Amino acid sequence: MKVSPQAGKPAEASMLVNVPRLVTSYYTEQPDPSVPEQRVAFGTSGHRGSSFDKAFNEWHIHAISQAICLYREHKKAPDRSGSS
Repeated sequence: MKVSPQAGKPAEASMLVNVPRLVTSYYTEQPDPSVPEQRVAFGTSGHRGSSFDKAFNEWHIHAISQAICLYREHKKAPDRSGSS
């Protein structure tokens, strides 16, 4: 196996994500459902995508939550919260 020349060294600034920009993208960017790359997509570890690409943001979380609620309503899933 080839060892990366970056192994054991601190990451260069150009390799790091701009966290404030990422958080801003999460809350301000609106995905276009007609663009396949911006739709909700699941992988083996859950929802996939990046806020930078409008592929993982608050809109996606709202859509997933709504889908779960609609599914439960359709299936008449019992309330498991312990309340009546």
